[in-house]
Amino acid sequence: MSVISAVRAQRRSPLLQVVKSSVATLAAWFLSVLAIPDGPAPVFAAIAALLVVQPSVNQSMLKAVERSIGVLVGVVVASALGLLLGEASWVLMVAIVVSLVGAWALKMTPGTTNQVGISALLILTLGAATPDYAVARVVETMIGAAIGFVVNLVLVPPVAVGPAHRALDALGDEVAATMERLASALEAPQSPAAREELLLTARLLRPMRVSAETAIDDAADSLTLNPRGRRHRRELTDVRDLLNRLSSVVTQVLGMTRAYYDRYDDDLASEAAVIGIAEQLRRAAHDVRLELRRTPTTKADPTVTETLPALTRPYTVVAPTGDHWILIGALLEDLRRIHGEVSGDEA
Repeated sequence: MSVISAVRAQRRSPLLQVVKSSVATLAAWFLSVLAIPDGPAPVFAAIAALLVVQPSVNQSMLKAVERSIGVLVGVVVASALGLLLGEASWVLMVAIVVSLVGAWALKMTPGTTNQVGISALLILTLGAATPDYAVARVVETMIGAAIGFVVNLVLVPPVAVGPAHRALDALGDEVAATMERLASALEAPQSPAAREELLLTARLLRPMRVSAETAIDDAADSLTLNPRGRRHRRELTDVRDLLNRLSSVVTQVLGMTRAYYDRYDDDLASEAAVIGIAEQLRRAAHDVRLELRRTPTTKADPTVTETLPALTRPYTVVAPTGDHWILIGALLEDLRRIHGEVSGDEA
């Protein structure tokens, strides 16, 4: 990994996030000065506000709690050691070790553990470990954390439902395209290279499914404690339900593609049952795109017409010849399961 990639992101953070962080930091600084006029520069308040402004309100709340508890424990440790051992430089090392070991013993999160050690170090470095100084720093931190949370709550709290829709649409479109590619492969002899490409392309559905799951989880997190979240919760529930159904379809499509790859022969395309399965796959692809269109604010293919699902027409299987019945049977069973997931009738 290059040094540049370690410090630069592929995309900039939203400018609004930068504005909110700046507003929160400045507000925390000035309010802390007003609340504690005779104290030192309110570094703890500024740092707390800066860290608490997160991409979602829920993350802001968690960061505020993490920051406040970490500072409180670090201040208590530093004050106790300062009063007992004095202000020698070696006390700093002892404080760091005691802070980290104590946080580990209490099963604190990595972020809280680091905050305990940093707070203890700053308390002993920036000022005498007196009770008044320690209490002032705790109050200062809580002011900064509260301001960071309020700023993130008031200034257009982010809602990440849009990326969840886009990830689901991308997955659904690729599922439909994979079905159509398999249908075309069933209708004509395929070279080894073409079969290999078909299988490798189908396997790309797995990371796309993971990306969709992650995007939906991020969207759910963005709605927690968010005053704008009420209107989107039902919408996100529908998106998650469709993803759960598509996840099963992904498994079936991958199974069909793998079965075709493993049991292929050049005579397969001459089977009447295989030609019928190809038609059913295209119908299933149509129905997947139709389901995407029924999801609110979807970006799915606009050319799909608002018709009844195409998989409603019964399909009569023609008896296969030779050993083709093994593959055809496997394809039909996966196709049956796809029909159940897409139509919502799993029986």
